[in-house]
Amino acid sequence: MRLDGRVALVTGGGRGIGRAAALALAREGARVAVAARTREDLQSTTSEIAASGGEALPLACDVSSKQSVESVVEALVARWGGADIVVNAAGDAVSAPLARTTDDVWERMLAVNLTGTFLVTRAFVPQMVERGWGRVVNIASTAGRVGFPYVSAYCASKHGVVGFTRAVAIEVAAKGVTVNAVCPGYVDSDMTLRSIDNIVRTTGRTPQEARQALLASNPQGRLVAPEEVAHLVLMLCQPESAGINGQAIVLDGGAIQA
Repeated sequence: MRLDGRVALVTGGGRGIGRAAALALAREGARVAVAARTREDLQSTTSEIAASGGEALPLACDVSSKQSVESVVEALVARWGGADIVVNAAGDAVSAPLARTTDDVWERMLAVNLTGTFLVTRAFVPQMVERGWGRVVNIASTAGRVGFPYVSAYCASKHGVVGFTRAVAIEVAAKGVTVNAVCPGYVDSDMTLRSIDNIVRTTGRTPQEARQALLASNPQGRLVAPEEVAHLVLMLCQPESAGINGQAIVLDGGAIQA
């Protein structure tokens, strides 16, 4: 129980990477506030934490809304006094060629993936600095490290998350707080299923062919499991990881090696 006594907030904690991270942090003894837009997903994650003997707080939140984030801050401060750990896992992805990338798609990608990360991080980092300890882990993507076709808005938002991570990490480096990003490739999650459906719809490939195209992007020929990403998140939150700061760590089977 190496995080016993710590409070963690995980956005996007109802499913996929966020859910896996919330469960992993709870197993290490952290009290976990789970934020997500869907109440059913929130209940599922928090119930599993409680069933394992942990403490969890479900918080409905749209990270792209400043008012919604402020409500989460108020509820978490009232319940547990704030957060020592923040995992920004809420995210969205839409693919389209540049010419068919609408203003709404562009603004949605920036609002959820980048502005949401900014709003939540800004809300809690000052508390961490005041206490002299904190961990922020932002879930970015390999699309935050290199470019991919047909996802220009998504790539822009995730590159922004990586840049934001590096800037804040330097700002708080001497204050006991670390800020890092995790950059997974295609993960075995609902978001990847939507990508497969989009490939089928736009290219005429079969679901099996579309899935194989995504598997081929990983030299190991597989999708990354959410639990693998959660394991890396958990490592970055440990006291012994104090020297890891401002990094964008890739988890994709070896496709990106720098």
